[in-house]
This record gives sequence, C-alpha cells and structure tokens, in this order.
Amino acid sequence: MADKPKKPQKLKARLPRGLEDRGPAAINATRAMVEKIRAVYERYGFEPVETPAFEYTDALGKFLPDQDRPNEGVFSFQDDDEQWISLRYDLTAPLARYVAERYGTENIVLPYRSYRFGYVYRNEKPGPGRFRQFMQFDADTIGTAPSGQSSAAADAEMCMMAADTMEALGIPRGSYVVKVNNRKVLDGVLESIGLGGDENAGRRLTVLRAIDKFDRLGEEGVRALLGEGRKDESGDFTKGAGLPRDAITRVLASTCPETGSNEEIVTKLALVSESQIAQEGVSELANITLLVAASGYGDRVRIDPSVVRGLEYYTGPVYEVELLLDTKDEKGRPVRFGSIGGGGRYDGLVSRFRGEVVPATGFSIGVSRLQAALTLLGKLDTRPEFGPVVVTVFDRDRVADYQKFVALLRNAGMRAELYLGNPKNMGNQLKYADRRNSPCVIIQGSDEKARGEVQIKDLIEGAKAAAAIASNQEWRESRPAQFSCPEGEIVDRVREILVRHEVRWG
Repeated sequence: MADKPKKPQKLKARLPRGLEDRGPAAINATRAMVEKIRAVYERYGFEPVETPAFEYTDALGKFLPDQDRPNEGVFSFQDDDEQWISLRYDLTAPLARYVAERYGTENIVLPYRSYRFGYVYRNEKPGPGRFRQFMQFDADTIGTAPSGQSSAAADAEMCMMAADTMEALGIPRGSYVVKVNNRKVLDGVLESIGLGGDENAGRRLTVLRAIDKFDRLGEEGVRALLGEGRKDESGDFTKGAGLPRDAITRVLASTCPETGSNEEIVTKLALVSESQIAQEGVSELANITLLVAASGYGDRVRIDPSVVRGLEYYTGPVYEVELLLDTKDEKGRPVRFGSIGGGGRYDGLVSRFRGEVVPATGFSIGVSRLQAALTLLGKLDTRPEFGPVVVTVFDRDRVADYQKFVALLRNAGMRAELYLGNPKNMGNQLKYADRRNSPCVIIQGSDEKARGEVQIKDLIEGAKAAAAIASNQEWRESRPAQFSCPEGEIVDRVREILVRHEVRWG
C-alpha cells in the first residue's frame, strides 16, 4: 500500500522575541509625539539629519556593552569583503562618524547643531518593557569652544530644551526633573582610589553602571555592586566591581543624592576631591547652574551627583530627565517611570576619527519608553483615528460611478475609499465601514441615481442616536443621521460632517 502523501506543513507565523508589531493608534500617537519634540528642537535652532541604520562595527567601537565580540550587544554581520557591519546601537556614534567625514569642509557649519530620530537596536535579553528595537530622538551640538562659557552654554541649553520638551508633551512643571552631574567629579575620585588609566577601563565601567542603578536599587544595592556583587530577587547574581570598603565609601560620598539648592550642592561637591579633574567638573557644574538660573530654569534643572550615565564615552556634564509621576499599569500595579531620556558631553567620540579633541554634547529621548509612560498617564490619545469615508457599491455594474465619488472626495483632500469586498450584501458593507471607524458612508441605489442624488449616512451621529433609541422600530422610523443630497454637493456635505465631528482631514 502506497504511503499517503504528507500534508505540507504550514509555516508558523510568529514575532521574534524583543520586538513588537504596532497598529494605527500607536503609530499615530508616536507621530504626534515626534512632531511636538521636533517643534521644540527646531525652536532651539537644531536642523534634521539622517544616518543609515547600519555602520561599520569599528565606528561604534569600544563603547559597546562587550567590545571583545563584534556581535555581542549589537546585531552584526560581515559583508562581502569580510568587514563587520552592525545595526546602530544608538544615534550618537553614527553622528560622530557623519561629522568626522565632513569636519573642516564646506559641507558642515560649525558649531554643528542637528537632530535625528529613528530606531536603534540592542542585541540584549528582552524583558517587560525592554525591546531589541526602539525609537530615540536626539539633538547634538558639535564643535563649540573647547571650554568656558560657550561649552557650558551648550550643555545648559540641552537641559533647558529637555525641560521645554517635557512641557510640550503635556507633562506639567513639577512632574519631571532634569538632573545634571559631571563625570569629571567621579573621575577624580576614581583616580584617587587607583582606578585611573586605560588598564582600569573595565572596572571603571562596572562602577559607572553600578551607580547608574541608584534610583532603582538605592544605596545598599549600589554598595553591593561596588563590592563583591549582588543577588537579585530572582536569585541571579551580578558580579561587583570588587572595591575595598574605604573606596566604596569615597565613591558613594561623591555620588549620593544631595538636598539643597544647586549652588549648595556644587559647594559640597567641591569638597569631595581636590584633584584637578574633579575641580574642573565642579567648575563646569557651577557654570551650568548660573546659566539655567539666569534663564529661569533653576527649579527644573537640578544638580544630582547620583547621575553618571552608564556609557563610558561621556567626558563631562551628564544629564537625565526623570518623570516624578506615579501611576498604575494595566494590572493595577504601581509604576514609577524614572528616566525617559538623557545625554551628556562626549568630547572624545569624534576625535576617534580626527585625532583631535572635538567638543560635543547631546541629549536623547527614549521615544518608545516615553510613549509608554505618557499613555499610562493619559497624556496621549491612543484611541483609533477615524478612518476614510467609505463609498458603498449598491450596483456592481456601476463601479465607475462610485469610483468617481471617491475621486471627488480625494481630490478635495479627504480620505476616501471604494468598498472592494463582495458587494452582494449592503449590511456587510456598513459593518465594514463601522469596523474601519469611518465617519460616514456614501450610498447610491437606482432610485437615487435617477434623481441625481446620493444618500449620506453619518456614522458618528448615528452611533450617538442609537445609544438613545430604545427599540428597533423607533430606529427604523427615525433613520438618524441619514440624508439625501445632490451628487454635486457630496464634497461640501461630507466636509460639514468632518468639521462638525472634528475629524482630521486634508
């Protein structure tokens, strides 16, 4: 007996871990956010630039999570000449490459002020709210004076712009804070405990990442990570920096959050270390404090020694935007969002290509993270937008007539579509329009055609009326929100419906 032929196996549709599909509501919310951020950045004089999603891996360089393997932390492959190429890990390293290629030519105006937004990619273990692809929106100033007031003004400007962006997105003053510190202060302390120089870069980065968790783990958790290590609630153990007790005490003294005015905190930091590099950092913080106070931002931009930022390429001031609002997730659990953006000074990043110091400072908003926060806080409208006007097909032999109505609406700047399913059942066509969230539908049967008219059914008004009508008979007798009009008035009458219901069009 011959074997029965095997049924072809169906391919299982599945989304890779750490990625997400997004529908119209989420995309429209992102678009609205991005436009508000863009408006603030452009008000500050920044202009757009785009760089590709791929870069040569060595352009991203030693600032990856693990520099020993080219595809650890990033998604990488080798091209046909065996050079490693990676998906960008952030938007800063690609900008450094872009500027370095044009530096000193007529193709770039210095100081160079630009903004970029787009997806970045992390080859890391995904988890709740932790994706392998997410969107960032950056602004950077490159090529200012190497030190002094011009340099401090560029840093202060980033902090003030971050504050203005939060308020443009509907986050009220007092519900966020822009925290500022200077990595030079900590560098001076690390130098004094024997962690200076390139040979200690790995341990230094471990220290930075430990301190970066201050808001989540508190002093005791950070103390453990600076020492032998820490076991979390799941039992996973994270190896620490291995610092002796007295060194841990000195590091914590320079990074614990302080109370008082910005001026008072700067004065306290001046006592942390007498090293030249630490005192430079204190001086830069004092300049930023002066500048933000003069512009009226002193209550929104706060000096906070616990801010260090985990990446090693920062060389001076670092800043972080934290949301202070508490809310609850979809399961009713309390949520504190914490940091939704940050940045800092990175004077060494462009110099990797140039062999000379090129001052640079930048700020990055985590758009995906901020959107999740604003959605939970009710600051973003995530309701589906209204769909297109649907022109129904009453008589399948007159599709050309119906297509003409669609063209009239589209040429007037309105979203419109012809029903392209099986036109046999008018009820199904109306159900389709409902599911498309259409504001109204156009209907023309043979009687209306003979009179040169169409029926327009206002679905928004109809839904409101339906909620107030008790019986089907009453519904049939009232036929709410449905009216006739001459063919030549279709555009005007549909426009009236869109305007009345505040539907976006044109």
